[in-house]
Amino acid sequence: MSSSLDMLIFGAHPDDAEIGMGGTICKHTAAGYRVGICDLTYAEMSSNGTVEIRQQEANLASGALGLAERSNLGLPDRGLWINASNVAAVTQEIRKHKPRVVFAPYWEDRHPDHIACSKLVQEAVFNAKLRRYEPETEAHTVEALYFYFINDVYEADLLVDISGIHEQKMKALQAYRSQFETVGSHNDYVHTPLNQGYLERIVAKDHMLGQKRMVAFAEGFVTKVPYLIQQF
Repeated sequence: MSSSLDMLIFGAHPDDAEIGMGGTICKHTAAGYRVGICDLTYAEMSSNGTVEIRQQEANLASGALGLAERSNLGLPDRGLWINASNVAAVTQEIRKHKPRVVFAPYWEDRHPDHIACSKLVQEAVFNAKLRRYEPETEAHTVEALYFYFINDVYEADLLVDISGIHEQKMKALQAYRSQFETVGSHNDYVHTPLNQGYLERIVAKDHMLGQKRMVAFAEGFVTKVPYLIQQF
């Protein structure tokens, strides 16, 4: 089977894509689309859990999402600098899977790694189409690049109704027990924004976005280029 994907979602850490667009992912995999996630780091700087636990959780979440592919580039957590090697790594992932559509975190967020991931993906989408850039691999032009929200919500250009599949999104997120639950002993567990009602805030965010078009739950996306349609 071809490794080409309909949608490839990039996140700085395992759980970023699930937070921002887990419902959209579930909706597309249920419809038969091939969807993949590429995590840039192993989130080794996270305050709770371990890399090994986080990978186990990511595997569980991937099953709930129905992913065709999930990869991790192993770039340094809190070290997603815009440099030649990091851009090349993301570019090669795009060329490998030849996605029709790519998603990245919105370029404004309280977490610097989410901002850096957004910038890296934008650079890589551009480089992926240049036939003289690392010509040992085939150039690939992405049809569209969309941005999803993680922590902060801005004005969306596009809403996806996820009302009928929101429960599946939350099931995928609940796989990340080390991040969202108060687990572990007193000595190896610390309070973070993620384990202080964060999942409840995701539900509220999705509900708020849905209200804009009178549906129960929605996820929002932004594009930097105008939509092109043939007629209204």
